[in-house]
Amino acid sequence: MLEEKLKHIIRDVYDFPKPGIVFKDITSLLQNAQLCEEMVDAFVEQVKDCKLDAVAGIESRGFLFGMMLANRLKIPFVPIRKQGKLPFHTISESYALEYGQATIEMHEDAFPKGSRILIHDDLLATGGTVVAASKLIEKLGGEIAGYCFVISLDFLNSQGRLTRFSPHVFSLAHYK
Repeated sequence: MLEEKLKHIIRDVYDFPKPGIVFKDITSLLQNAQLCEEMVDAFVEQVKDCKLDAVAGIESRGFLFGMMLANRLKIPFVPIRKQGKLPFHTISESYALEYGQATIEMHEDAFPKGSRILIHDDLLATGGTVVAASKLIEKLGGEIAGYCFVISLDFLNSQGRLTRFSPHVFSLAHYK
């Protein structure tokens, strides 16, 4: 099963980026092209009924499989980046972190109003970044068609923060 394969390869890095955190490192997955194909196949299967117009990937690891998924679905990819990284006119959304605040941005012409957007990131933890990304998409008149993640840290109970935007929340590997 794909979830067991992923959990076997995903690396735990202790005390990164700060003491007490166990970081789930997906870079080890990127060394296996066949496994990456299986992951994209699984994402395609999970979202096949979502009627998508674009995939939005959150910087930076959300770009990896988000772009692959968008290409496979033959729809546009929308990068959501940290403040100050996009070259054109942007809209922004700030959100709280456990150690401060962050801001993400998206181009103001990222997609037409009414578009159905799938948000992709590598990991669902507390959900703060993903909620901010959802608000950005709504600011531009987009609809959140769903979410997909490589990993979900279910013990943080963050999925409920997302279901107010869309009931479709998919993850390949769950940590309880």
